[in-house]
Amino acid sequence: MGHRRRLILAIFIVFLFAFSSGRELKVTHKHIDHRPIYNHTLATILVEYASAVYMSDLTELFTWTCSRCNDLTEGFEIIELIIDIQHCLQAFVGVAKNLNAVVIAFRGTQEHSIQNWVEDLFWKQLDLNYPGMPDAMVHHGFYSAYHNTTLRPGILNAVKRAKDYYGDLDIMVTGHSMGGAMAAFCGLDLTVNHKAKNVMVMTFGQPRIGNADFVSYYSRLVPNTIRVTNGHDIVPHLPPYYSYFPQKTYHHFPREVWLYNIGLGSLVYRVEKVCDVTGEDPTCSRSVSGTSISDHLIYYGIDLRGKALNSCGIVMDSRVNEYGRTDIQGNFKLSRDPASPILKLKTDVNAGGNHG
Repeated sequence: MGHRRRLILAIFIVFLFAFSSGRELKVTHKHIDHRPIYNHTLATILVEYASAVYMSDLTELFTWTCSRCNDLTEGFEIIELIIDIQHCLQAFVGVAKNLNAVVIAFRGTQEHSIQNWVEDLFWKQLDLNYPGMPDAMVHHGFYSAYHNTTLRPGILNAVKRAKDYYGDLDIMVTGHSMGGAMAAFCGLDLTVNHKAKNVMVMTFGQPRIGNADFVSYYSRLVPNTIRVTNGHDIVPHLPPYYSYFPQKTYHHFPREVWLYNIGLGSLVYRVEKVCDVTGEDPTCSRSVSGTSISDHLIYYGIDLRGKALNSCGIVMDSRVNEYGRTDIQGNFKLSRDPASPILKLKTDVNAGGNHG
């Protein structure tokens, strides 16, 4: 069965590249005065946030004591950790004082389900008109994961509380894989519907989420956006881009930064190529076959995988119960007042916990 699925996937990939050449569609970029500037150091910080949000031990994540919370993100103060059990989604909002910014991170697809998810994306159609943007169409599933779950109200509430306490900080939104798709919708939502200023979006291994009309609106409204892609990562090639159907096909928004290696043996060098502003630069990740899942799981040497046995697997110590609220569907969030002292809980392997 595994061999058959790999064969089917290989056929899909061949089909994808057979129909992805030809006349390119030009995306308009009206009124964009400032192109996003790629910052390597910032990327290596944000990828650690995109990695940390995969953690299933909610006590360690909420208190920022997890194994992925002690490097470039040390000192981060979580304000809200939201877990949507119904849809197996997870995100957090907090303040990074070294960045002078509110950071929002979305969890991506869990490793065990990536194969099924990738195969499913080959058939995903543009099936939703984005509100208030004529002719802009998007992927219903990605749109709904952000807009129609408990993530959005929890995030908006936390951003407001952060603003009330800290003032007008920058907002940086990040995520990996499907988490990148949700991050993009979040950045657009904050800008269009909540008049947030200084919103930056940086995603890793993100799939396409809308058509060319959507991309034109998005790139004008959220110009400070970077999509990082890696080597032969399969996910940025999905859903497929068909240049023969320019108005109906999915299209990436700019700007892409493509990570790839050159050289042989021990003489291998990492290149970080800043791509053009079309979103579909043929000299960047589109210049290679998108066939690798392993390239999807490691960015800048950082592990972007969850450790849970299933996509909703979580562990939570009873000592953080006082910070939690649960709705009737079982979705819950852990909330902290920005004015309260930073939590100093220390996890103990012998301490009793609740497992979800």
